[in-house]
Amino acid sequence: MFDSYRTTTLRYDRDACIFCRACLQVCPHAVFAAGPGHVQLAAAERCMECGACAVNCPANAISVDSGVGCANALIRGAVTGKETCGCCGDDEGNSCC
Repeated sequence: MFDSYRTTTLRYDRDACIFCRACLQVCPHAVFAAGPGHVQLAAAERCMECGACAVNCPANAISVDSGVGCANALIRGAVTGKETCGCCGDDEGNSCC
């Protein structure tokens, strides 16, 4: 578990967390878990940048910058008709999503 975590897209500030648990309820991939008095990142690698956690965090303890992960790749693929994955895949359709 991580107290604070940052990747290219997901940032979580444990000190700002008010333990409202909103992120636990809205995250579709169980990225977060309840810790002692605060939320913890249980599996940050599962984040696909949907932004639900950040939008629903009243303390602004979470932010998500979209553009390089799976959610972006899925939307781009639907719009262009070309399957791509910006986080680990390729233009051949091989992806993590």
